[in-house]
Amino acid sequence: MEYDPIKKDLGIVFNRSITLRKLFYKLLDLLLLRTWHIHRELRNWPGFKKSFKMMDAGSGFGQYSFYVAGKNPNCIIEAVDVKEEQIEDCNAFFKQIGYKNVTFKVGDLTKPHATNEYDLVLCVDVMEHILEDVDVFTHFNRSMKSGAMLLISTPSDQGGSNADEHGESFIGEHVRDGYPVEEMRLKLKKAGFNKMEILYSYGAPGKIAWKLSMKYPMSMLNASKAFFIILPFYYILTYPFAYLLNWADTYTTHKTGTGLIVKAYKD
Repeated sequence: MEYDPIKKDLGIVFNRSITLRKLFYKLLDLLLLRTWHIHRELRNWPGFKKSFKMMDAGSGFGQYSFYVAGKNPNCIIEAVDVKEEQIEDCNAFFKQIGYKNVTFKVGDLTKPHATNEYDLVLCVDVMEHILEDVDVFTHFNRSMKSGAMLLISTPSDQGGSNADEHGESFIGEHVRDGYPVEEMRLKLKKAGFNKMEILYSYGAPGKIAWKLSMKYPMSMLNASKAFFIILPFYYILTYPFAYLLNWADTYTTHKTGTGLIVKAYKD
């Protein structure tokens, strides 16, 4: 399934006013399990309440930059994405709401972009789209200050892209179905990271939550835009269960899972 056209349609629907855009961000925070995990790791990062500079690498709709800037107005955020239309949209919205500490720009993560500049690099649902992953990790390392943290969310090789029996990913834009833990560790080390922690996400409760919150609704929308009409009623019925499952997945440890949360630190 091609996911980008659906995301574009959702962006158009929720981009009609500032209130709708903020509602969209809130819905993403509630529905996306990866967001639960990322928010938890950000809150636990010792530098989160201090003055810091962050790179939002592959910023998408800008929801993570919005969250971080809202929690800490003293931080500086540089958000990068390859989609020029998305960057223009985010710059316009953040200017409207007065978030002067966030700047969005078009950039290619496979190319060098900074040196010893960031205290935090955030990369959510990006690496599964990029073949040249070691190059990206190397550029991240170079761009970070000593002691800085790289925080990644990406699918694992335990069915992270929900590949079917033919090996085809549920998400058509993915260039890989997911990372084995050891492969991720070796590639980060090759890029210059020696200290890291890799955890599984989307364990048993998360797999069910993802199907309820994302897979089934996205499949319906992919079949017909008419399902936009019934989507609110669908979530009224299913979200209480998905909420409890998201909470369980976020605050328990998993021996395996379809997602990875990666924390790597520069020496």
